Amino acid sequence: MKLSQNKRIAINLVFISIFVWTLLLVNPGHIMAMKYCHVFASCPSATSFQMLLEMKLFSAQLIGWGLMVVAMMLPKLILPIQFIYQQSFKRYRFLCSLLFVFGYILVWMVVGVFMIEIIMGVNLLLPMSYMPAFGLFVIALVWEISPIKQRFLNLGHDHRILSAFGWKAFRDSLFFGLTHGVWCIGSGWALMLFPMLLPKGHNLAMLVVTFIMISEHLEYPRFPKWLFIPRMKLLRIIVVQTKIKLMTF
Repeated sequence: MKLSQNKRIAINLVFISIFVWTLLLVNPGHIMAMKYCHVFASCPSATSFQMLLEMKLFSAQLIGWGLMVVAMMLPKLILPIQFIYQQSFKRYRFLCSLLFVFGYILVWMVVGVFMIEIIMGVNLLLPMSYMPAFGLFVIALVWEISPIKQRFLNLGHDHRILSAFGWKAFRDSLFFGLTHGVWCIGSGWALMLFPMLLPKGHNLAMLVVTFIMISEHLEYPRFPKWLFIPRMKLLRIIVVQTKIKLMTF
């Protein structure tokens, strides 16, 4: 049976995400470089900070951050990329999608520079402590129910009309990726930073955060106000699809 275009896009992005998740979990060559951060954080000083710099830990952390963004965010880009394929001519679709993803990841990488500095600073000042993660967890809870977060989520559903011809099509796709990245950062910055502040268990926390972030972007736009909403749409979709599959056996 031939798969539809939208299904092929979804399968390809999920496959890439799973592959990158595997890299992060196996951690060949210590891509995430987290353990070194905590080792030197056990004796915070100017010397340990200098040792971190000499090990080029920042660049290693930035690579790990980029992989983390790809693993966690690609499933969230299924709908926007499907939108690009619907809006673009066949000969432009793939390049426009690449420009969109490039713009999106570029924004996250710029923000990642500041987040990594926060992570390294916290690890040096409060080594092996759960207090920074707990503090951010409280902030994330407040942010989750805030009208500002809902505004960012609503903007993430705003898919602008793209130009169909020439360089304007490529420009619009790149700009679409940049703006979509900004809206995603606005809604999920606290959730994204939380796992990295945990001394242990950050991989499990990343999986949970990924589930939450995908779920909240599947929800319909709402009027921005202070409101707790259990965003579990992804779980509902998984349950329904599982029931359908079981019924066909």
